[in-house]
Amino acid sequence: MSSLHIVTGAGPVGLSVAEQLATSGHTVRVLTRSGGGPDHPLVERQRVDISDPRQLAGRFDGAAAVYHCVHASKYEATTWWKELPGMEQLVMDEAGRAGTVVAFPESVYSYGRVTGRITENLPRNADFGKPAVRVALLRAREAHTTPTVSVAAADFLGPHVRSSVAGETLFAPLLAGKRAKALGRIDLPHSFTYVPDLAAAMIRAATDRELWNSFLHAPTAPAITQRQLIGLIGQVAGIDDPKVTALAPWMIRAIGSVNGLMREMAEMSYHLAGPIEFDSTLSETRLGLEATPLDEAVAATVAWWKTQG
Repeated sequence: MSSLHIVTGAGPVGLSVAEQLATSGHTVRVLTRSGGGPDHPLVERQRVDISDPRQLAGRFDGAAAVYHCVHASKYEATTWWKELPGMEQLVMDEAGRAGTVVAFPESVYSYGRVTGRITENLPRNADFGKPAVRVALLRAREAHTTPTVSVAAADFLGPHVRSSVAGETLFAPLLAGKRAKALGRIDLPHSFTYVPDLAAAMIRAATDRELWNSFLHAPTAPAITQRQLIGLIGQVAGIDDPKVTALAPWMIRAIGSVNGLMREMAEMSYHLAGPIEFDSTLSETRLGLEATPLDEAVAATVAWWKTQG
């Protein structure tokens, strides 16, 4: 198998995928509009608009796998419909021409309004807003002749993660000696996927033909409450009695009536109003991987945030 791997995008997932591949000795080509990506001797960073078929042509030649880690420019269904289906189609078309597989990071959105235990066997048929876009993308991948694999995650946790329930509003205030700002009911179980575990699962799935054309859950530690997560951050960072202010689901919906971003968040407020226990047991067996313990994941995340000034 070729040692060349292609990563589109340099957000938290793309960076982690590229770093892990390069650390393992693979040559990595990172494609972004900005030319960003990890600074590593085995990483080649190219400025490419992957939504432009002329710029994308030939970029995947000779690659063992493509990891498509680009998302839409805005967190709203209209933008998702406008940008994502066409972009994914181009990526799959070019990967098919190059004879390689595409690995996609995925979310729990396609499951729709579910709470409690979420397994890979639940129906993925949401028919509203942003979740409906995810369903359409999954169906397009299934219908395409290019082999693909989708690896879903719960809410992100880890280095480079800012826009997440466990992102900037928790870590930055706490490390600055201020109150964390949490979303939803913070005393209910909630799953958090450590982004390096998602990246490792994508790499394993892309390099194992037995896992192609499947939908997997990234290894994810047992759910804890947001309050427990905040306590763990405090423990790791040496913060006595960390404080938190929580924005209840009804408040998110109320603010959403006058604020566009909060309106989009309100659409997904059911994930913050009930327990979310993302079960990766089956996929961990298939992947041969386990989740990083949460205390280790939080320690690595705190260490990264401390480098951000």
